[in-house]
Amino acid sequence: MDDIQDPVLDPVLDCLVIGGGPAGLQAALTLGRLHRSVLLLDSGAYRNDPADAMHNMLGHDGTDPADLRAAARADLAAYSSVAVRDVAVRTVTAVDDGFRADLADGTAATGRRLVLATGLRDTLPDLPGLAPLFGNVAAHCPYCHGHEYAGTHVAILGSGPHVARVALLLERIAARITVLADGGELDPPTAALLDDAGVAVRPEPVTGVCRSAAGATVTLAGGPPEEVGGLFVAPTLSQAAPFADQLGLDLLPSGCVRVDLLGRTSRPGVYAAGDLAHVPELPMPMAAVLTAAAAGLVAATAVDGDRLAERVGLAPPA
Repeated sequence: MDDIQDPVLDPVLDCLVIGGGPAGLQAALTLGRLHRSVLLLDSGAYRNDPADAMHNMLGHDGTDPADLRAAARADLAAYSSVAVRDVAVRTVTAVDDGFRADLADGTAATGRRLVLATGLRDTLPDLPGLAPLFGNVAAHCPYCHGHEYAGTHVAILGSGPHVARVALLLERIAARITVLADGGELDPPTAALLDDAGVAVRPEPVTGVCRSAAGATVTLAGGPPEEVGGLFVAPTLSQAAPFADQLGLDLLPSGCVRVDLLGRTSRPGVYAAGDLAHVPELPMPMAAVLTAAAAGLVAATAVDGDRLAERVGLAPPA
């Protein structure tokens, strides 16, 4: 790390926010409105990059995610205490006066508090042709994309217990539903739920998927293809950035950062918001643009409240 220079911002900022998606943008906006000095660090990579539109977002249903980010950037420009830098963070370390982020351009910045809003990475099932369709014809969340497949034949890839839940969520939306078990075996309760709901099951291995006039053509070994308007898949989730590991934060069985109701992590002074974190009472994050932005607001208010408590000499939160 010899190319890293001393922090370029002096004095030490109130807060560093890492991540330029809805959680990070909202955290920076909330802190900026309280005249806290904030630096938002944005790598330019976002979980919803594959999506051409976001849905189930009040006032922005069907909006391109990039348009929302641009509007949020314009909002931030009105607050002189907020700075934005389009640069990736290499490492984050604890220092005497807070937390230091070493940046990909060879500079660094330090903040007394740190908000992580770096999101998750989706690793798709190893199915030829799937990646170019993800975020449009293929999706993982019925709340975000189910309506767009209304009145069509919808397929669900996989054989885990989740396929029954997804099928039941879609039964009022899709004209027909088929579970593509891809060579896997459904457990008896899942098979019974699907049978009761009249959901067809194709047991054959799935060999590929490609775009078609209807949406997508799914090919299967030893059987006819399925023409579908939408395909639901279950990606494997992982942290999109290494900072939780670098800071030694507690993780949950989901692989997400454990936070309390205000977004505080297991390390004092570090907060997490958005898809990368959730409270232990949930099995996984409520992954949506609206909930991510709300988590950013909550974490920012916790940053401000904890700074106020520090100023008047109150004990830090447990």
